[in-house]
Amino acid sequence: MVELKLDHVTKRYDDAQETETAVNELSLTAEDELVVLLGPSGCGKTTTLRMIAGLESVTDGRISIDGRDITSLHPSNRSIAMVFQDYGLYTTMSVGENIGYGLKHSTDLPAAERRARVEEVASMFDIEELLDREVTELSGGQKQRVALGRAMIRDPDVFLLDEPLASLDAKLRSEMRTELQQLQAEMDITTVYVTHDQKEAMTMADRIAILNDGVIQQAAPPEEIYDDPANRFVADFLGNPPMNQLPAVVEPAGSETYAFRYQGEHSNIVLATVPQTRADVSGGDTVVVGLRPEALAITPHPTDRNGFDATVAVTEYQGNDNFVHLQIEERELTAVVLPTTQPAPGDRVRVSIEPEEIYLFDSDTGETIRSPKHQDEKPSYDSGRPI
Repeated sequence: MVELKLDHVTKRYDDAQETETAVNELSLTAEDELVVLLGPSGCGKTTTLRMIAGLESVTDGRISIDGRDITSLHPSNRSIAMVFQDYGLYTTMSVGENIGYGLKHSTDLPAAERRARVEEVASMFDIEELLDREVTELSGGQKQRVALGRAMIRDPDVFLLDEPLASLDAKLRSEMRTELQQLQAEMDITTVYVTHDQKEAMTMADRIAILNDGVIQQAAPPEEIYDDPANRFVADFLGNPPMNQLPAVVEPAGSETYAFRYQGEHSNIVLATVPQTRADVSGGDTVVVGLRPEALAITPHPTDRNGFDATVAVTEYQGNDNFVHLQIEERELTAVVLPTTQPAPGDRVRVSIEPEEIYLFDSDTGETIRSPKHQDEKPSYDSGRPI
């Protein structure tokens, strides 16, 4: 078992104009698992990875591997291997020479043992027949396998991946995701993976750490972080299409129920109603109501079904489902429904959601007030009734 620990790590850049904090008080532990750093461009995820690798200095804080402080160590002394987006292969060398380069220059192994190790690693990545080929003759997927093999041949304690699949086409990227998952599981190696692609994060990670402005917003397994986001940023970032978030005011609707009335130009749109015992709010509060697109149901208008009316703006057929983009007053929202549900632009529809599927966020802080994960049971309903 290998534990990688970041303890209140901060990275600041100083120039003549100002001081910029790229990573702020970041604490994270990874042990024999694949942790994905996820977030938008400029959030600090690659800077964090480069500090672990020793390619960026640490302004404050400490980085350790199994209790050994590596904060100030040279990259070559950290027992870390890193793979970059652009492969970084030596074009004047063969595939075998690229894979074995690290062994040749950092160990005293004789040539025969180095060659045996190269062949072993090449077999692991299914590229043993390419060992004598020039890297300029390889496809993108083959180059990525060579880069991974060159990193893994040194048997590192920690494996770092900086958007390694970004330059591959969609089909190959999907195949490589599976291969990387299998590799990490087989080798049981502590791995930190940087991406801005939420699909990669959701399918590959044991845990996801979502960053924004250099600060970890939440770190948890994919299912937990999706079902129970810590705040509006996490809820919006993780989901495709993203969560619909609408401002609302809380109103009592009878003695046991709260209604969440949309704060728009008109005041007659009730987004949802929730039992008072399941909503930690009070009448008169302003909140943000979160509606996952896949939890929304749409039916023809007019209807007696509970919910609110909306106008269809456009539909996006996806094959296994249909994205229906809706308009209520000045706001847009999206519903994900069955492909058989195909309203036309301009149609008026009724939009509804089960009370158990409502998210509530503090309108000032953005922190989560209520999420479906905290409910006693999950509803059973059809989110794609034909229209």
